[in-house]
Amino acid sequence: MGLTREIQRFIIEHGGVCGYQASREEEGVLFGTEHVPEDTECILVVGGDGTLLGAARNMAEKNIPLIGVNTGHVGYLCELEADTVLHGVKRLLAGESYAVEQRMLLSGFCMTREGNTKERTALNDIVIHRRGRLQVVDLILSVNGEYLNTYSADGIIIATPTGSTGYSMSAGGPIVDPKASLLLVTPISPHTLNAKSIVLGAEDEIAIEVAKRDQGQEEQLEVSFDGGHMELLQAGERIIVKKAKVCTKILKLSRMSFLERLRKKLQGYS
Repeated sequence: MGLTREIQRFIIEHGGVCGYQASREEEGVLFGTEHVPEDTECILVVGGDGTLLGAARNMAEKNIPLIGVNTGHVGYLCELEADTVLHGVKRLLAGESYAVEQRMLLSGFCMTREGNTKERTALNDIVIHRRGRLQVVDLILSVNGEYLNTYSADGIIIATPTGSTGYSMSAGGPIVDPKASLLLVTPISPHTLNAKSIVLGAEDEIAIEVAKRDQGQEEQLEVSFDGGHMELLQAGERIIVKKAKVCTKILKLSRMSFLERLRKKLQGYS
């Protein structure tokens, strides 16, 4: 909280208005949108990529630009670092030029035996993966109601362009400019040599159904939204994923191109 208070003090001392809230999703403490003033011009999100993902989901309806301040490890989504944030804030207060990027969100809900679950959003990805026993699962993929493929794998990642540099990249998916509008489908550890990622249009609707593999064995999978909230799917149940009606605005101060940023950030993995 020390850096957050320092940023607040700096903004007030330079003639701005600033308040702050704490968000700890693991403890059930969420960023309360009802406490954000209607005339808010920008939200600085202090933390790592996970903190920014949570803020993006919670604040999408508010349509307020976010700018990430990285205090984590790689911080690929964050524009500022702890040692550069005050300089960045000073530029904002001085009215220097900046860009606001529109980032698409995913929307998904599960169709279970008990009924449909609550529709949830994700900025990076929605992941369907096995739980319990160490064995593959069969996942039936359909697009716009048309059967496409059945994957025997550990799971499937449905990612946005923003999420293309996250789990999807680790699973062998392509890297996409985050300003693009499309859907990425990448199998996790597929048990076949020809299973590749699929790039779909942003307006497509994806359905993934859990197939039953063995008699007498009940398949059960987990569904995570940006690595957070979990839902459960059993054999015969499915998840529906599509582009969300709302988007997230990410404020960019740097003139660094996507390719240059990608090159610099990926050096952190080597």
